[in-house]
Amino acid sequence: MTIATRHRWIPDLDRFAIGLSGLCVVHCVATSVLLALMSAAGGILLDPMFHEVGLVLAIAIGAIALGRGVLHHGYIMPVAMGAFGLGMMAGALGLPHDSSGAETLWTVVGVGLLAFGHDLNRRATC
Repeated sequence: MTIATRHRWIPDLDRFAIGLSGLCVVHCVATSVLLALMSAAGGILLDPMFHEVGLVLAIAIGAIALGRGVLHHGYIMPVAMGAFGLGMMAGALGLPHDSSGAETLWTVVGVGLLAFGHDLNRRATC
């Protein structure tokens, strides 16, 4: 028995190593591209105007969808839940945008409550 027949897994190991090298290249390139995009987009996404426009859109869409729903099914709970979430989102805009995470926490909770209000509205309409 030769060495080549005893170690048939060696060609598979080479294929694995080539694949791993390919993944390494993809990782390095993707990381560089993502970091460049994040630094460019970070200035836009952290701009207070971005959050204010998002809140205005959320209020407009919420007023239309939830208001139409209450006129259709007559339940006030979806509107109350959505309004509570929008209030939390609006209040979060007044918090400092720092590393404490308070603004992010209250915004995420508000968005979740608004989404829950929309879900209640959707279920009541069906």
